[in-house]
Amino acid sequence: MTTPTESADLVLLDRLAEARRALAEQIGRRVVGQAQVVDDLMTALLAGGHAVLVGVPGLAKTLLVQTVSQALDLSFSRVQFTPDLMPSDITGTELMEEEAGTGKRAFRFAPGPVFANMVLADEINRAPPKTQAALLQAMQERTVTVAGQTYELPRPFFVLATQNPIEQEGTYPLPEAQLDRFMFELKVGYPTREEEEQIVQSTTGDTQGTVTPVLDGAELLSLQRLVRRLPAPPTLVRYAVRLARSTRPDDPDATARVKQYVSWGAGPRASQYLVLGAKARAAMDGRAMPDIDDVRSVAQAVLRHRMVPNFQAEADGVRIESLIECP
Repeated sequence: MTTPTESADLVLLDRLAEARRALAEQIGRRVVGQAQVVDDLMTALLAGGHAVLVGVPGLAKTLLVQTVSQALDLSFSRVQFTPDLMPSDITGTELMEEEAGTGKRAFRFAPGPVFANMVLADEINRAPPKTQAALLQAMQERTVTVAGQTYELPRPFFVLATQNPIEQEGTYPLPEAQLDRFMFELKVGYPTREEEEQIVQSTTGDTQGTVTPVLDGAELLSLQRLVRRLPAPPTLVRYAVRLARSTRPDDPDATARVKQYVSWGAGPRASQYLVLGAKARAAMDGRAMPDIDDVRSVAQAVLRHRMVPNFQAEADGVRIESLIECP
């Protein structure tokens, strides 16, 4: 017999699958192609995770993030990362103010751009490590501490970052601790010939596609809680843990190629994100329980930025993606 709670969840599950289709349609009004990236991005948002989009300039990474924020009716801020960007330019700072009439002076906290539902960290690897670190607490704890005072960030809260993989001058590689806080690393590739022709046709005219909000913040939070309530079978959890452990060269589950080419593998956060990503994938399809194929579908996005190749891998031209095996 279905309980009232279960019935409500089934209704929410239908709503989530419907919202997924509507969201993809709205994004398609502005962004041509990139269906896999859009799917992965929606997966991360429903799982409550952050994502970094890696691709050469001109592939609509920024436009995609802006369009998603409009389709979700979320507050949005963009931070252009540069070498001279300071941590306070992201988190905010305290200002000295004088009260009118009394002349008393007091500090007032002026929130920075991180106080938004969706924060676009554009070209995140262009800022030095001190500035990159300003996002660590925000991404993990959804709070910001300034002058000993801790402030809650709005919910839902996402950091979506972009990164140019080919330009290395004036860049600062993201430390592993920073990368590990991103649920997904999404590779944004070139469009097909047909897609590129459509892009040129639609962007060189006088009109621009309008985006209608599909969900608001409260609805999205409700769907995120639903994703977490989906049951994960013990076999799926064991598979996710074994998959994450197989990326560690010293682990018995590691393959011969991982032992040969990897210095450090993924930590426990990878196992968590594999399960959460699988739950979100199942929910997006209207299914009440994830399966192992759902884990496989998010494995590359979860694991590739958590594996550190050694010198031998670089010398032999081995790509990390080729080392991730999902039996």
